[in-house]
Amino acid sequence: MDKIVHKSLPAARTVKIAVFVVLAFLAGYLLRSFLHPNSATGKHKHPSEQVLAQETVWWTCSMHPQIRQPKPGKCPICFMDLIPVAAAQAEVGPREVSFSEESIKLMEVETTPVERKFVTAEIRMVGKVDYDETRVKNIAAWVAGRIDRLYVDFTGITVNKGDHMVELYSPELISAQAELLAALQSAAGIKPESSDLMKSSTSATLEAAREKLRLLGLAKGQIDGIESSGKTLTRITIYSPIGGIVIQKHATEGTYVSTGTPIYTVADLSRLWVKLDAYESDLVWIRYGQEVEFTTEAYPGEVFKGTIRFVDPVLNDSTRTVKVRVNVDNVDGELKPEMLVKAVVRSNIAGSGKVMDAEMAGKWICPMHPDVVKDTAGSCDICGMDLVTTESLGYVKVDASQQPPLVVPASAPLITGKRAVVYVRLPDKKKPTFQGREIVLGSRAGDYYIVQSGLAEGEIIVTNGNFKIDSALQIQAKPSMMSPEGGAAPAGHQHGVGQMKQEIERSDVESKNHKH
Repeated sequence: MDKIVHKSLPAARTVKIAVFVVLAFLAGYLLRSFLHPNSATGKHKHPSEQVLAQETVWWTCSMHPQIRQPKPGKCPICFMDLIPVAAAQAEVGPREVSFSEESIKLMEVETTPVERKFVTAEIRMVGKVDYDETRVKNIAAWVAGRIDRLYVDFTGITVNKGDHMVELYSPELISAQAELLAALQSAAGIKPESSDLMKSSTSATLEAAREKLRLLGLAKGQIDGIESSGKTLTRITIYSPIGGIVIQKHATEGTYVSTGTPIYTVADLSRLWVKLDAYESDLVWIRYGQEVEFTTEAYPGEVFKGTIRFVDPVLNDSTRTVKVRVNVDNVDGELKPEMLVKAVVRSNIAGSGKVMDAEMAGKWICPMHPDVVKDTAGSCDICGMDLVTTESLGYVKVDASQQPPLVVPASAPLITGKRAVVYVRLPDKKKPTFQGREIVLGSRAGDYYIVQSGLAEGEIIVTNGNFKIDSALQIQAKPSMMSPEGGAAPAGHQHGVGQMKQEIERSDVESKNHKH
């Protein structure tokens, strides 16, 4: 039985080798027919068709370059349209790639010239309405005592400046009035023949008693009433220092209060603050004095306007934003504190990358109180600080003769990490040829990027289809966005003769093992 097995092994090996030789022959024939379909039939193509056939060797996917097919279609992985890869690229540089006109159409490549023009950056922010801190006042007890009456019983009531708010009983106030009446009697007892020292001393005592009552919260009319009636007031009335809305009530009737204890908080809502959150990347376009437009959920379609009056010097490390304060007039009372808003700031960008504003440029402003803006140098009317030029805050004059910045559409550069790559269409080429070029970008302004270096005005750059061009460079192992130095092209699956050779070698090994 063993002899029969050993004799049959060479015959089986011969059959396998014959089968693989036949398969290899068929594979070679099919491969030749596939690459040169007209050679088998004896037909010849038109010269232009022959050139196209030589140029387009395979079709690949821009997202999955390992996919290679002999004809156009869809990527089996992501179902994107396949793009053609040209074989003849000998005449282009290491960072260049050429395509036929038909390929450019299929790839939907769009181009635009690099230009200089003034662009507008739109910065969108969100925030909420808040009280104007400079228009919020506390109504407090100027003297210790007992609250006998509160004229405002609940929050939300509108009061005017000078309205009575609290009636307070204070023993300290009664003794101060008694001192005033005693000083009046002393002044009345001065005779004409009295010495000048006596007269001046009595007059000073009377004025000190009046000043003490003023410091305890009595108005001039109340003091005059005490002097004319000759009687002390058992209670003092506290009046509102401003007009507005009572937003807090801190005490109730019968409460004993000390000097300085707050009783009410009143806010003037005729002017409000809108506090917005600006991302740190947008701060380059935000300046004092810029106009802001915003909308609210309460009034859809209605646009409110305000002015930037303060930018927080400290960044919030958790949200990576900076608070921007906008002053807004609210005479009609439509805006309410805590309303949510959506705002936009539009900044005209000069060639230097700074904000242009005809109303602010060339003027003087107070860094402490940005509301104070003057045409000439001077001091602030509020704090007395010296005014500074608006140019020191980042403004430039609107000058028609100024050179606009060099800009490219935001879709043109492929950005990865610190690198930005654009594809420039080279002129005077027989076929559409594109060159990858690294550029230095400035800030983004709306739909454009400001170009610091790397491009010249008038050059044609790709704005759509640039990723497909980059993928073609990657397939050819040339420098690209993802591979700055270039690299080996992705290897495809190995089929055909090479795989058959491996099968034959494997069969030989198995035969030798059976022999042993």
